[in-house]
Amino acid sequence: MEQNEQKPTAMPTPEKSNTAKPVTKEDLWYIDNYLVLRDYYDRTISRIAARCVRMGNIALEEYPFYSYILDVLEEICDTGNYILSRKELYPYVERKIAGGVKSLQNNVNLYQQELQNNSSPEMVKQDPQELNKMKEVLGQIDKSVDPTVGAGMNMDDVVNKLLQESQQEKVSEQQNVPQPKQNNGEQ
Repeated sequence: MEQNEQKPTAMPTPEKSNTAKPVTKEDLWYIDNYLVLRDYYDRTISRIAARCVRMGNIALEEYPFYSYILDVLEEICDTGNYILSRKELYPYVERKIAGGVKSLQNNVNLYQQELQNNSSPEMVKQDPQELNKMKEVLGQIDKSVDPTVGAGMNMDDVVNKLLQESQQEKVSEQQNVPQPKQNNGEQ
């Protein structure tokens, strides 16, 4: 009966090496939180996609609270990276996450790529290397061909701008039409 007197634990403790840090409840919380965040992100994307359809089939990126999605995505990446940085958590990851550490690494990489592809300029400013890469790419684009390159305009803004410019050209052409000869003779 002495064996039954041991304190129950949430998860069995993996064998510890001499160099590994002890695993705490807080460390285990990161694994559970990662799973909760991942599920929450998937549900949130589904819900917001449905709202975008009801809002006139707008793009997800045009949803007024799109930045919240990116915030959740960033938290998933931070949590996943924390877990991956702690090798002593790997045995727990193998038990809690389908596909284990390899799957976690692949998913975190995908989430990071998604975050980078959809980050706002304010978020990109946090990574100086990313901002320099963008400057290089934008410097290589010939802006004389497309005056709206890098202007941050959506398609509606571009169409409205072109229509406005077209109307201004028509008005200016009408104003530059030569006046009848009697106006020229008055000078």
